[in-house]
Amino acid sequence: MSELLALADRGAGVPLRELALVGLTATITTFFCTGGVRMFATRVGAVAYPRERDVHLQPTPRMGGLGMYFGVCAAIFLASQLPALTRGFVYSSGMPAVVVAGGIIMVVGLIDDKWGLDALTKFAGQVTAASVLVTMGVAWSMIYIPFGGVGTIVLDQMSSILVTLALTVSIVNAMNFVDGLDGLAAGLGLITAAAICIFSIGLLRSHGGDVLYYPPAVISVVLAGACLGFLPHNFHRARIFMGDSGSMLIGLMLAAASTTAAGPISQSSYGAKDMFVLLSPFLLVIAVLLVPALDALLAIIRRTRAGRSPFSPDKMHLHHRLLQIGHSHRKAVLIIYLWVAIIAFGAASTIFFEPRYAGAVVVGAIGIAIVATVIPLLRREDPDPVLVTAPDSSPAAEPVVYDEK
Repeated sequence: MSELLALADRGAGVPLRELALVGLTATITTFFCTGGVRMFATRVGAVAYPRERDVHLQPTPRMGGLGMYFGVCAAIFLASQLPALTRGFVYSSGMPAVVVAGGIIMVVGLIDDKWGLDALTKFAGQVTAASVLVTMGVAWSMIYIPFGGVGTIVLDQMSSILVTLALTVSIVNAMNFVDGLDGLAAGLGLITAAAICIFSIGLLRSHGGDVLYYPPAVISVVLAGACLGFLPHNFHRARIFMGDSGSMLIGLMLAAASTTAAGPISQSSYGAKDMFVLLSPFLLVIAVLLVPALDALLAIIRRTRAGRSPFSPDKMHLHHRLLQIGHSHRKAVLIIYLWVAIIAFGAASTIFFEPRYAGAVVVGAIGIAIVATVIPLLRREDPDPVLVTAPDSSPAAEPVVYDEK
């Protein structure tokens, strides 16, 4: 009887208005705090000066992640005070864990933005932040494998820790790697967080508002709001870079949101026929990793074939190639948005629609994305790519401004 009462108490409907208010709070707080952070970063000298492989002409302040973190903290505090969301803090420590782990990431990122850190020290900070998530209960407890009749694998404690640490650190570094064009990392964070939020709302709806599904909804809507508030400062031409503090914070929160979304899902709830629902949290993670993973793989192959170190910098990343074939800076960013959105929202839609219908829409969207990507090649008569400058006749004939990566 007590178990039934506990289950009934956990059911609280789908708090859409409260989630919207929390997201709006993150947006507004981030937007206004980022302006102050920009002045602070300039004063303390946390500035990205043009390097040989960069083409931005003027020093641009970093540390934009600090403004995002202020927005995250303000929004999560508000969520903890709203009656409709408070119970989510009782049954899960996922949201406080994001604040604590995010604080660690913020310290590491800000130090790197100001003075620079070696890769090992930065990695140690990322592992520490991921360990805080695990310690506070944000961990993968099971994995669904659709092949070979394996089904759901319940992870033991050590496996849970290792899987969570590996995925979290991978996503953190993926977002850090992809932060190469103005507005790119913030936009990808916004898209993927919005997809996780939609997926989480679907879980809430199908489980009668069970508060175990509050953490992914709150974490993702907070991150989406923070990214949205930061974008006006960072979209081409950027007035401030988010720096490692911002890109790593986005990665950490995406990892926490996808982990808490996957945690309560089990095969007993949906059955093997709903494998796409069970796989959706993994597909959302793939959406985050797709661009940087593909970019990194191509970079390693390209540099190795040229007899160079796989870690040597160049201007042949995916976003550079989009510029080379004729896309403007903004269009290159929007095309990458499109590809990630197809995967992210395609995965999230499986909670609402039959997989065959969602799959048909995704296939159609991929066709549109391919056409949008290659349009400049179809229009251009000169087969040699124009590297990174606009045509002289264009009113935008000025060097493209890259982020600090």
